Amino acid sequence: MRFVLTILALLYLVPSLFAVGKVQVYILAGQSNMQGQGVVDLDHPEYYNGGKGILNNVMKNPEMASRYAHIKDGQGNYVIRDDVFVRHQTKDGLKTGGLSIGFTSYSGKHHIGPEFQLGHVIGDATKQPVLLIKTAWGGKSIYKDFRPPSSGGEVGVFYKQMLAEIDEGLKNIKSEFPQIGKNYQLAGFVWFQGWNDMFDKEALEQYEGNLVNLITDVRDVLNTPELPVVIGETGNMGEEVGDNMKAIRVAQKRASERLQNAAFVKTTAFARPKEASPNVGHGHHWFGNAESYFLIGDAMGRAMVELRQLKKE
Repeated sequence: MRFVLTILALLYLVPSLFAVGKVQVYILAGQSNMQGQGVVDLDHPEYYNGGKGILNNVMKNPEMASRYAHIKDGQGNYVIRDDVFVRHQTKDGLKTGGLSIGFTSYSGKHHIGPEFQLGHVIGDATKQPVLLIKTAWGGKSIYKDFRPPSSGGEVGVFYKQMLAEIDEGLKNIKSEFPQIGKNYQLAGFVWFQGWNDMFDKEALEQYEGNLVNLITDVRDVLNTPELPVVIGETGNMGEEVGDNMKAIRVAQKRASERLQNAAFVKTTAFARPKEASPNVGHGHHWFGNAESYFLIGDAMGRAMVELRQLKKE
């Protein structure tokens, strides 16, 4: 009888044991700012403003030392995490591996996007392995390129491509990341996009509804009606901007308020002046300032942790 009771107890525990071990998968989607434009180490005086605002330099600020302490090891090398992984399909090929610098649309390891610090924040708050599936393309609107089915009209090519990359990433977890197994749980969706919809009157007017539809349709396709969602504000160049950008920010916030289990992350405070940044002509890319992308990822990660009420023991 004691043996039978022991077996029954173990069987009761098995489902929860598997649940604890499931890979926590987060989808990161959007356009070029989700791809990542934060410069890590390029410091050419003509093309990169002498390295102002690059990650290698912003982390030297003694007032920020504790904030950046986790990203390099004792030998000065960027840490590669063994509990947080990234999958990002670029035009040049598939990037996979432990979270570190370089998971952007550029070749090499000279840039970061929001995934960098977001992954660190979520990884630190999670017992299970974490996988970030990043799917993003520059210069894309919700009005056309990411247009979801619920908005009517022709479904956007990149809406379909986003779902295809998510599906491929989920199917290939075992082969691409053998160290973390194949059992997974869809844990969250992070959206960072909005620039292109600002420059078309109809696209701007429809942005709020289109974003709500996109999130709702993605949840339906993934069969996750309560999937936690974080929407990042198009906060480029801070508070003093034109009416169109102000309108897109309002639409992003209102969309988050219409969705259950969603959070809006304000980002204007993370904008840095072009004079203190590597790409002085790229306001649409936060002037390539690595601190901006680091802080955006940090805020998005914290918002997701709060939504999911994560607390690593």
